Amino acid sequence: MNRSPCFTPQKAQLLKCLPYTVVTLVLVICLGSAYANLASSVTDYSSALETLQEKSAQLQPRQNPQQWGLSDVEWQKYLQLQQGKRGVQSPGLDPLTMLGVESEMPAERRRLAELWVKEEYQRTEKELAFQREVNAAWNRLYSGVLSVNRGSAAGIVPNGRGRLALFVRDNCVRCDVRLAALLTDKSAVDIYLVGSDGKDGSVRQWAVSRNIPVDRVKAGQVTLNHDRGLWRQYGQGQMPVVLQKGENGWLIAAF
Repeated sequence: MNRSPCFTPQKAQLLKCLPYTVVTLVLVICLGSAYANLASSVTDYSSALETLQEKSAQLQPRQNPQQWGLSDVEWQKYLQLQQGKRGVQSPGLDPLTMLGVESEMPAERRRLAELWVKEEYQRTEKELAFQREVNAAWNRLYSGVLSVNRGSAAGIVPNGRGRLALFVRDNCVRCDVRLAALLTDKSAVDIYLVGSDGKDGSVRQWAVSRNIPVDRVKAGQVTLNHDRGLWRQYGQGQMPVVLQKGENGWLIAAF
């Protein structure tokens, strides 16, 4: 009885290739495991990141309607306005100003204006109190060095000397708010419209749309002007900004 040889050329070739097949299989298994571990790590990292973001959001102080004297309904309206056209036109606008500007009811607008004035008054008092301490500290520590006075961030420097120069732009809600405060205060002010391109019609149209009293303009208490580079020279990029001319030149009185 003839037996087949144990090692035929075909079997020899198979055995010859076996080590490479095993190695390839091992590599495939290892790579698959590595990719699985990598995917698991990415998933774990994403989950950890989301958890961290959630905790961070929880730790951050959240504004609420009561801080601004608003109802929950008004606060929801403010949040909706932030997501709409007004939020794009005036990003970062405070709730009272945004609601007041968009309000169509005179009584509501009046109440929001009063809330805004109270908030501004409190903020101004705090900033002026701190500014007084800064001035005192400067005199104690550097009495021989002239300090740079930038004025208050909210209130007008109450030195009573010199006219005020208000620099504004069109389509600027904060500019309109500052203008209204100065007009209510009956301050003598020279208004400069930045970006008017020297067109008198643009300045007149802007003034009419802001209800600037004609009699005060005729009396010279309020003047309307084109900006000729004064804002760029002294305004330090702030808009709006109020300048006041003192003994040492133009100083920022408010913005």
